[in-house]
Amino acid sequence: MIGQIDSLPGVSIRSSTPDDAEGIWNCLAAVARERRYLSMVEPPPLEEVRHFSSSELVIQFVALAGALVVGWCDVARKPRHGFRHSAALGMGLLSAYRGRGIGSALLRSVVHEARSRGVSRIELEVYPSNKPAVALYQRFGFAYEGTKKAARVLDGKAEDITCMALLLPPLGGTLP
Repeated sequence: MIGQIDSLPGVSIRSSTPDDAEGIWNCLAAVARERRYLSMVEPPPLEEVRHFSSSELVIQFVALAGALVVGWCDVARKPRHGFRHSAALGMGLLSAYRGRGIGSALLRSVVHEARSRGVSRIELEVYPSNKPAVALYQRFGFAYEGTKKAARVLDGKAEDITCMALLLPPLGGTLP
């Protein structure tokens, strides 16, 4: 799960470290400011990203082009009794690195690690207009669970949110 992406020399995937927080923040800021893919249009404060990334409940991987964080993918386990088997997925890639297999490599790494740590349900929310992301999640076996109608109104435009989830097979099952 960790290492070079064969089709992209110079791009690697690995577990995040505390030293990655600023790079993740910069990447998150760039994707948020696109105002299309994330629920936020500005990043949270850097210290919030540091705290999130270092939480025991978070499994996070980064994609690096040299020392530059070009993408991240994480799952945050739910802390409440009865829900600890499940986690919420978040991910993003800098625009220049999309459509090149990096998202698949990140997602594969996170799902594998989450399953190895006992997570059996990963859920997410995605805008239906983000067709490449929806297709990626479907390739990985995420199933449609519902729609939040007109959940976001941004720049005068209402947009639905699609809710999806992946029920993880026991270890030894295969991932795309």
